[in-house]
Amino acid sequence: MVQSTFAAVLDALHDLARLALPAGLLLGTLLIALLLLSLLDRSRARAALSWLAVQAPQIAAWSLVALALGAGLLAVTVTRRAVDTRLSAQQSARYANAADPDGGQTAQRAPSAALLETRTYTRSLALPRDVVTRIGVNDGWTQLLPYLGGAAGSVQDLQEGFTRQGETLTYSRAVTLLTERPVDLDRASIRANLAFTDPAGGRASFYNATFDATYAFTNPLDEAATMRFFFPLPQGSGTLSGFQFVVNGTPLRPGTALEGAAWEGEVPARGTVKVQVRYAHQGARAWSYVLSRREALRDLDLTLTTNRPAKFQRYALFPTSQTRTALGSQHTLRWRLTDVITAQDVAVVFTGGNLRETLHKVHLGQTAALGLAALLCVLWALTRRLPLRPLTLTMSLLGLALGFVLGGVLTAYLPPLLAEGAGSLTGLGLAWLLLSPAHRRHLRVPLVLCAALPLAFLSGGHAGLLVTALATLALLTLQWPARKVRAA
Repeated sequence: MVQSTFAAVLDALHDLARLALPAGLLLGTLLIALLLLSLLDRSRARAALSWLAVQAPQIAAWSLVALALGAGLLAVTVTRRAVDTRLSAQQSARYANAADPDGGQTAQRAPSAALLETRTYTRSLALPRDVVTRIGVNDGWTQLLPYLGGAAGSVQDLQEGFTRQGETLTYSRAVTLLTERPVDLDRASIRANLAFTDPAGGRASFYNATFDATYAFTNPLDEAATMRFFFPLPQGSGTLSGFQFVVNGTPLRPGTALEGAAWEGEVPARGTVKVQVRYAHQGARAWSYVLSRREALRDLDLTLTTNRPAKFQRYALFPTSQTRTALGSQHTLRWRLTDVITAQDVAVVFTGGNLRETLHKVHLGQTAALGLAALLCVLWALTRRLPLRPLTLTMSLLGLALGFVLGGVLTAYLPPLLAEGAGSLTGLGLAWLLLSPAHRRHLRVPLVLCAALPLAFLSGGHAGLLVTALATLALLTLQWPARKVRAA
């Protein structure tokens, strides 16, 4: 980051050097105007020079404020460019000094239960006499069996052959297949928890997820039957840890399942099988529970808890209930469906925004906050008839800018919210300490508002509301003391 910072400083200085020519032209124009005024009216020229001599200290002092503001804006701009360069290089780097999340948008397909049955399919084909004569294999008809093709599917038994009845030759085949008849689940109780984490160093946020589900299905026959249960592994989840597959209280090893875990066994007449599945994984951006087919949901109870506000994919199942804690730190979404036939999925999306874009907005907000801090401090002093020394304001603006720069540097070591929050608090503390004791009580409000302004862009989709609230609060607190003074 140091190298990128130096590069950004050089670019900023190069941009400032481009302004030297217009500034020189402006200064030369003012000098020429003053010389022309002295030639045309010496008395007015002397009056103007006398006024400039008297006001020179104040002009110099407020010019120092302008230079401090420009230096602060330059420092914040350089920090913004350095952070953006670091994040860009980090996203395109082949190697990293910290672990990346091993999962992305996770999709968990619903399991399936089936009744295994054997069915026998027969067919026969009678060959007329002219066809038999044309083939001409005499009595070696069994030699043709390998050329008649095999049976597809899970074949349990295959019997085929030729029989001759007079002048007619008949080919017959009997195939016994193992088939699956889908069985609806009696109950599906699912608990999923998505705990989002903002890693240090400016890497993209991800969630640590836990999945805990209980399924139950019943043998619909009045006799014992063989049944099969298949639980597909989630897609996009990366590594699964703590995977448990328990059937009727007996833990089973998933074995070498490439697509999922399966169980097959004998179930007594009208007997019920209970399956429990647990695992943990990492993911990002989205999570979904996909129904494998259009099926009847007798009792589906899915509860999803997360520490981020969620949006729902269009045309997906909307939750039947939503709750959240008082401060909005925990959201609970529940889908409770009974006797429903649907093919819609449960799909939630977390639109946290791109990290580079978010930090870019934060640093632009810091630029605006510095300018507003200078303006509000002057207005606060005027409305309260408080003399404000330019040197005091200069030091306070530099302290606030230094805190903003520290926040950008800390994004390489801390999560964005902690880094920028620490930077704003540091800048606020420095700005307040560098004020004179007489100004600390009166100017703390504008400094707090300006220090909090950039943090509004870390609130997700509520930045507009928070910025409007801060502007309203600034206006009210600015006008109330002034009205009170006029009333007195």
